[in-house]
Amino acid sequence: MEGVKMLNGEKKIERPLRWGVVGGGRTGQVGYKHRTGALRDNTAYQLLAGAFDVDFDRCKDFGKNIGVAEDRLYPDYKTMFEEEAKRSDGIEVVSIATPNFTHYEITKAALNAGLHVICEKPLFFKVEQGEEIKKLAEEKGKIVGVTYGFSGFQLLLQMRKMIEDGMIGDVHMIELRYTHGFGCDALADKKAEGQKWRVNPAKSGPSFVLGDLSTHTFYMSQLVCPQYRVKEVLCDRQSFVKSRAPLEDNAYVLMHYNDGVIGRMWVSAVDAGSMDSQHLRIVGSKASLEFNDWQPNELIYEVQGKPNQTLHRGMPYLDDSCNAYERMAALHTEGLGDSWANVYLKIALAIDAKNRGDEEALKKMVYPDINAGIDGIRWITKCVESADNGNKWVSFD
Repeated sequence: MEGVKMLNGEKKIERPLRWGVVGGGRTGQVGYKHRTGALRDNTAYQLLAGAFDVDFDRCKDFGKNIGVAEDRLYPDYKTMFEEEAKRSDGIEVVSIATPNFTHYEITKAALNAGLHVICEKPLFFKVEQGEEIKKLAEEKGKIVGVTYGFSGFQLLLQMRKMIEDGMIGDVHMIELRYTHGFGCDALADKKAEGQKWRVNPAKSGPSFVLGDLSTHTFYMSQLVCPQYRVKEVLCDRQSFVKSRAPLEDNAYVLMHYNDGVIGRMWVSAVDAGSMDSQHLRIVGSKASLEFNDWQPNELIYEVQGKPNQTLHRGMPYLDDSCNAYERMAALHTEGLGDSWANVYLKIALAIDAKNRGDEEALKKMVYPDINAGIDGIRWITKCVESADNGNKWVSFD
């Protein structure tokens, strides 16, 4: 597309990062998203090792089927870190695609093994764990990235720039939604491997949809509106499938931000008939911006008193920060795989900058880092605290 310089897979760093994965094997859906994201540009990562499954035979069979050498398939993450450290070509970054309750110990072990980390969300169960890992990562000189996989949609950066430039006036309201109906069937809690642990408090943590879904949308809102920070939240959560209690499958959250901005979030796995959509609407004093992930190639710009405008992905009139991650050109549809690829590429660039000691470049990078992960933990814990204490306002600090 004339006027837009697109990504085409050429290298952005000197060489691909030597990459391994913990979890993300045959029985889960998320592993393929990680591999799609990392390997979309084969100049950013090279998959060399894996501890893909707690069943080692299944790990080996799966790993060989996706092209990993058998001698670099491992029964567990501890063995992988130990053995890879002995190799001159050992992995230097690891992705953690395992259930929530394992994230903290694997991340800590990876950092102590000298590895950069890319971890599933929510990062950990406690803010204190996040702060501990942040300190450890700083001591080790390593990056911890979080796979908020929807945050790589380019038009989110267009929203960010338009809000920063005052194109909607003063921000008044932040409207957020992430709902689907695939949790209506209670039988899935017993049948689907990925669902079983998500509704088990010992493995998922203190929430179901607040952690599994809303952390994505919350991070996207912080990406779009970084100048507005949550001051307090009020949460009301429900377990419409009673067997899930005390975990919620539906929740409403009200937010107060700095500068008088208000917001709300609806998150649900029991929105019957809904086909997994995220919605962000930022309302200003002069105009509003609206983005839906089911139509990620369009951004709606509504100026009060004027006809609505639809901004299309990949067009020269968009900001350079948005078009920097254009892949297919405006005539062609992009989707979630492209978003994951953008997230992984941004983390690779951050790792490369960290390896080179370029702290100034790191400060300018916009990607889901350890701080975003800690904010996600705080979001979950504060929402749960509010709901479990009579739906009261609680401080976000």
